[in-house]
Amino acid sequence: MSFGNLKVFNGIQEALVLALMLVSVLVLFYVDIDFTFKIGIAVIVFTIIFLATLAATLLRQQREIKQTQA
Repeated sequence: MSFGNLKVFNGIQEALVLALMLVSVLVLFYVDIDFTFKIGIAVIVFTIIFLATLAATLLRQQREIKQTQA
């Protein structure tokens, strides 16, 4: 995943996020559970991916700031 020219994840993190997305899509479309549970799963997966992206971006920016100050 990337935002413009800023690469956010390394290879392992990107693979884990893609696996999470794949498992969630399979659960949402092919598992016979109540619709409210499907909504809950979708919200949890979206939140995990969003927070992982946000944390990786903030850590990379902090690393760049430390490199420019040193």
